[in-house]
Amino acid sequence: MNHSQSSKDVFRSQTNRLLGYPPEARLLIINADDLGMCQAVNAAIFGTLLEGLARSTSLMVPCLWAAHAMQFLRLHPEVSFGVHLTVIGDSPAYPWRPLASVEKIPSLVDESGHFYTWEHMSKLLAQAQPENLETEFRAQIEAVLSAGLQPAHLDWHSLRFGARTDIPDLMTGLAKEYGLALRVRGRDWTEKVHSQGLPANDYDFLDSSGFSPAEKAGCFLELLHTLPSGLSEWAVHPGLDGAELQAIERAVSLVRQADYDFLMSQAAKDVVESEGIILIDYRALQALWRG
Repeated sequence: MNHSQSSKDVFRSQTNRLLGYPPEARLLIINADDLGMCQAVNAAIFGTLLEGLARSTSLMVPCLWAAHAMQFLRLHPEVSFGVHLTVIGDSPAYPWRPLASVEKIPSLVDESGHFYTWEHMSKLLAQAQPENLETEFRAQIEAVLSAGLQPAHLDWHSLRFGARTDIPDLMTGLAKEYGLALRVRGRDWTEKVHSQGLPANDYDFLDSSGFSPAEKAGCFLELLHTLPSGLSEWAVHPGLDGAELQAIERAVSLVRQADYDFLMSQAAKDVVESEGIILIDYRALQALWRG
């Protein structure tokens, strides 16, 4: 739906109403995923939060640069962040280990005790036991709380749930228990959350990794121009192209750099302003998830 449509055609967003915005308001969460993954990603996300368009980020607790990211979050309590629940790795060259002991979560790890990587997603989803997922998810949330940090929401890294509706249900339950907002995906999950009187994104979130670097800026600008009323979310993945990121995931190093370049660009900031798009973060939703 184009924002130029008449008011009678405006989507009646429950989330707009719950957050106190008029039906025609075009709300957007720009969330920088993968904080803590590595130094190149941390540096890029810090920049987009402090000087760019990102208004929220998601922390990958099992990753080696999570402590560095947590230090930044302590120094910048104004930054809204979530826990990027992580049970799948990106690259065999950079494996991640769980926070829970492997004896407690045997269905989530390979023979070396690391998380399975992307190419083994189907195997993970076929064997992952709900109680193992809950154990590891809780360990990651509790690690953030034990560090004296206050997350605003939960989301997840790379998982493609497929028929595993128990995983979204588990995440929803944890969000409610910990008083955190939640990123949702798919009409069934969205409607289930909305039916409980809770705010959530009205549309499936945009995953920036699906755009080629050369076309990304133009596509993003057009998506801003045509952003519908209600709450949208963009899951972006800023990173600084260089030796570190190329060693970890050469195929997407330029993809992450393109995200960073767009989020820092004046052109993007100008379109957000001229279109009257309201950038928010998950803390506005969290207040209602806490009841």
